[in-house]
Amino acid sequence: MQLALAHSRARVGVSAPAVTVEVHLAGGLPRMSVVGLPEAAVREAKDRVRAAISCAQLEFPSRSITVNLAPADLPKHGGRFDLPIALGILAAAGEIPQDALNDVECIAELGLTGELRPVDGVLPAALAAQAQGRRLIVAPGNAAEAALARNADIRVARTLSEVCAMLQGHASLPRASADADTAILHPDLADVRGQQHARRALEIAAAGGHHLLLTGSPGCGKSLLAARLPGILPEASEQEALESAAIASISGRGFFDASRWRQRPFRSPHHSSSAAALIGGGSDVRPGEVSLAHNGVLFLDEFTEWDRRTLEMLREPLETGVIHIARAARRTEFPARFQLIAAMNPCPCGWAGDISGRCNCSAESIQRYRARISGPILDRIDLHVHVQRLPPVELRPDAPSGESSADVRERVLAARERQLHRAGAINSRLQPREVMRDCRLAADDQILLETAVERLHLSARAMHRILRVARTIADLDPVGGGGDICTPHLAEALSYRPATPCT
Repeated sequence: MQLALAHSRARVGVSAPAVTVEVHLAGGLPRMSVVGLPEAAVREAKDRVRAAISCAQLEFPSRSITVNLAPADLPKHGGRFDLPIALGILAAAGEIPQDALNDVECIAELGLTGELRPVDGVLPAALAAQAQGRRLIVAPGNAAEAALARNADIRVARTLSEVCAMLQGHASLPRASADADTAILHPDLADVRGQQHARRALEIAAAGGHHLLLTGSPGCGKSLLAARLPGILPEASEQEALESAAIASISGRGFFDASRWRQRPFRSPHHSSSAAALIGGGSDVRPGEVSLAHNGVLFLDEFTEWDRRTLEMLREPLETGVIHIARAARRTEFPARFQLIAAMNPCPCGWAGDISGRCNCSAESIQRYRARISGPILDRIDLHVHVQRLPPVELRPDAPSGESSADVRERVLAARERQLHRAGAINSRLQPREVMRDCRLAADDQILLETAVERLHLSARAMHRILRVARTIADLDPVGGGGDICTPHLAEALSYRPATPCT
């Protein structure tokens, strides 16, 4: 009786739990079985492994082979266990030393020729292997992604033969190297002519991490403004970038350019997207757009055209920054702390409130149209801005351009620095106790706020969001930046909060 162990990693949400591949060789008719809750692709590994070992000029044991993927109650998906299964069989047969597998983890699919092929979810596995103090062997297609775990020992192999030669001490495998970080280029805010009110709201949203709703007629520049928000946001920290990269790694949609991994995500799904596409789900649970936008921007254009039930699912991530997807046998959690930018027309024809006066929609049709967005969703959006259509004279080629993204970004960075120094978090993430501590008002301003809350029929949540926005405006103040919230700061914050609609 011969037994060997190899180490690998499964994929469960954004985590990579350890999987021990146990291989047992026994007498009897030649056969191979894989147990431990494998799905179809894992069960088919026996055929790929058999062919790969033969093509590597190694002997596949003609014995009864049992492969156990432990823990047995953890679902196993895909071809990520091909390489550890092959190594476990070879170690049990004495082709490679068992001791060599003790400090090694491996994740790769095997081709019939013994070639190593990439799989998804390698970055979380690399971070987990680093924490465990083990080397990780991956395919060349996963090298740049795995190398983002900068302190991990990642080795790259092209074939099963190269891995065996390394474990036998006959050769060494090269370390994975990350692509050099490239400059992050975003559309420049200078391209936006006029729209001073909307540009101001965009700056406040960037400085405090606030959600923003842009309402205006077709072609007034709502999408143009939204696309320029990433250009005035601070660069993602290494921890934030790793979190976003890990989500992209497990998404099943392919890993992005590893050389641009510090770039904050900007997701703009179409309004026909399903609930599972937006929130996440499926039989093999994958993250949705809200998680792919983690630490970045989620832009929902044509906000009123989205299915209302789909939009209602935004309530939890907007409030908590996480999304929980429950299935009968398992519950998965994905991070989803994004900044929402939504855009919509003011009425069915799109021209209500336009300077042309061409809207013929009745008051009832306008109310029905706007009621497609529920009050609780609107209540969670900090800034509501109406974007006016510009007169043609302001769009001339020789008209002066607006302030550049670089100039606005300097003010945003300064405001965020004040917030982090004061509370350790940006204003949109202040907890109620921190709001009461950092957003104190003078007596007259407190009366002004309470009066506005009563007259506009605002909720307690809306009142706290007004205070957070006012705190951000005070942090942006060029004169007393970071000082007390004054009446102009509070008044401007109130101007971005409409009355709560009856929906």
